Amino acid sequence: MSTTEIVTLSAAEMAAKVKAKEVSSRELVEAHLEVIEAAEPSVKAFLKVSGDQALEQADAFDAKSDEEKAQLPELAGVPIAIKDMIVTKGIETTAASKILEGWVPPYDATVIKKLKAAGMPLLGKTNLDEFAQGSSTEHSAYQTTHNPWDTERVPGGSGGGSAAAVAAFEAPLALGTDTGGSIRQPGSLTGTVGVKPTYGGVSRFGAIAMASSLDQIGPCSRTVLDAALLQEVIGGHDKRDSTSIPEGPRPMVAAAREGMKRDLKGLKVGLIKELGGEGFQPGVMARFEEGVKKLEEMGAEVTEVSLPHLPYSLGAYYIIMPSEVSSNLARYDGMRYGLRVMPPADVPQTAANMMAYTREAGFGDEVKRRIILGTYALSAGYYDAWYGSAQKVRTLIIDDFKKAFEKVDVLVGPTSPVTAFKFGEKTEDPMAMYAIDITTIPANLAGVPAMSIPAGLSDDGLPVGFQFLAPQQRDEAMYKPAAALEAALEEDWNGPIWQSLKTPWLDGLGK
Repeated sequence: MSTTEIVTLSAAEMAAKVKAKEVSSRELVEAHLEVIEAAEPSVKAFLKVSGDQALEQADAFDAKSDEEKAQLPELAGVPIAIKDMIVTKGIETTAASKILEGWVPPYDATVIKKLKAAGMPLLGKTNLDEFAQGSSTEHSAYQTTHNPWDTERVPGGSGGGSAAAVAAFEAPLALGTDTGGSIRQPGSLTGTVGVKPTYGGVSRFGAIAMASSLDQIGPCSRTVLDAALLQEVIGGHDKRDSTSIPEGPRPMVAAAREGMKRDLKGLKVGLIKELGGEGFQPGVMARFEEGVKKLEEMGAEVTEVSLPHLPYSLGAYYIIMPSEVSSNLARYDGMRYGLRVMPPADVPQTAANMMAYTREAGFGDEVKRRIILGTYALSAGYYDAWYGSAQKVRTLIIDDFKKAFEKVDVLVGPTSPVTAFKFGEKTEDPMAMYAIDITTIPANLAGVPAMSIPAGLSDDGLPVGFQFLAPQQRDEAMYKPAAALEAALEEDWNGPIWQSLKTPWLDGLGK
């Protein structure tokens, strides 16, 4: 098989070929490393490529006996990219911040241990907005990732690197973290699948903390089935994460495979009334409405559902999240690890001054902005007025979801109100950047699982995302309709959405 033939397979197809001995894990890694070398000058998805380690891991898998391989998950031997917000033993982990430049973790995150145990080689660490704070990957301290669909546009954020790597065929799978949409929104903007599991469904041990009550690790892929396979690998209880759910992973792979039969009779789908109207591009709404019609054609019963407190989610999130950021990022003080900047000779050489100079040099503007916002919201005299009130609104939003799921099985809405925007278009106006998170933030506030899948191309030729939301700890409920809609749309398109993507970096590698 040629490099292009290999990398354009789905992860499930790669796994099947590995099992059938038509291709080795080493050959999969070598093919993706070849694409990374060709694509990175224009895509810039990776901060660190761990090619040697990936080849060692692939060789170790290939050397296993058939009996040993049979004990491993279905994705065994398939390589994966990792968002640089997740710690990896022996591989530099920076959270795309200068304050962690050069830090090599002495331990693996729980999800990384699970991937290694599953025989999945790690291709490298992908770019993000610094400490996952942003919606465009323009706030990385190192480089700006480009959207493979138009390299003059953003791939979304904060996990634009993982989404761009999967979209550009640099990796068949990736891990991201989702605090307010950082897996799903880049998925929408790059024509890939992005999943935020139920809060606590995947261990956060080893995920660098941004906002601990909102953060969640999840899969990035090109198909719904691939996401289900990956979520079953990384999910499950972890005693090292105090927020981890005791129950094991739900039957998501079975649900995805059932959905591919495209029979949704009896499924109740709720159309979120508050997601639409002003601020939503016409092309986004057109593709979303076409997707809803497809669900109806497959037998789903669609009704409009109101989440009355949803419009307040943006305000609540941008108080709760910066408050937790302010607390979590206090640990980066130059004392224990990471960057240390001493004051000039004419300034007193105190610990407080060292911390001030270190944080000034090590943090970018967006991180500083959120620390200031959060510190203010938590300060004496403002805590109850701001943080306390925001948490009460969060409770109302959680109640809205509970009431909605008493009537319907899943909720749907657009993943992002806009398609990929040009670099610099929103960086001068933080409020405009924050506003595009209105569609993804509610799931994080409520802790419910949510998934974005490609809904087609907008009038501007750029991908649009269709979002499914399910009740807490019922992640499989969204996989069935998502897989059904994916199959129905791909029949209309005569293939996957990426067949419309121009990939000049693959042209020289042979078809």
